[in-house]
Amino acid sequence: MTIAQEAFLYVAGGFAAMLAMMELGRRLSLRRRAIAGAASESGLGAVDAAVFGLLGLMVAFAFSGAHARFEWRRGLIVEEANDIGTAYLRLDLLPAAAQPALREKFRVYVDSRLTTYAAPDLASLERHLARTDTLQQELWADAVAASRQSGPMPAPMLLLPALNAMFDVANTRTRAIMMHTPKVIYWLLGALALTTALLAGYDMAGNGARNWVHILCLTTVLTITVYVIVDLEYPRSGLIDLRPYDQAIIDARAAMK
Repeated sequence: MTIAQEAFLYVAGGFAAMLAMMELGRRLSLRRRAIAGAASESGLGAVDAAVFGLLGLMVAFAFSGAHARFEWRRGLIVEEANDIGTAYLRLDLLPAAAQPALREKFRVYVDSRLTTYAAPDLASLERHLARTDTLQQELWADAVAASRQSGPMPAPMLLLPALNAMFDVANTRTRAIMMHTPKVIYWLLGALALTTALLAGYDMAGNGARNWVHILCLTTVLTITVYVIVDLEYPRSGLIDLRPYDQAIIDARAAMK
């Protein structure tokens, strides 16, 4: 099952569970009113406000963290494209005889990077990342060997740091894939949403008939918000997509003549 499918099941289940909790809260309130009367409901507003406020705070923190990581990952794509372009240009510092082989290996490396983040599943991603590691080792070894042949030219001082930066940002992107909000936070967010639904259903019981507009608005808004948070955390598997930003690396690849 893909991450997008898991996210959909999570929010769909949450939507149904919230409706059930609101109905449960309504029935509990009607039963209590029948036994103790409406006066027994006084003073509960402070409890409701505390739980609703905590839910709002959790949603705000989860959304803020997910959005910050999304922007970070997007920035890393541009950074990698710039590092690739810089390192490729500095191949001009090498002896002419050593340049063609390294330029071709660069093209293979960039093609591999583009394929890596188009991987359909985790197993494919791990294979592509292993291929990236191999190509990095080969590029580094070939660049070091060619730099030793450059004589007084400044290739080692300029090319090797650029290659190192290119490899570093690739490794940073790999780690960025694995950095997400801990799943326990999502379960806590779900528990708070269900508690909120229970209290909302309890409060709305005083109106008699079910207010479907308010019921559906609350459940829909909360579940959509949680889905967007999860989608921001995994931006290559759902509606929010990082793939358009790969154009920066595609452009760097196209510039490799």
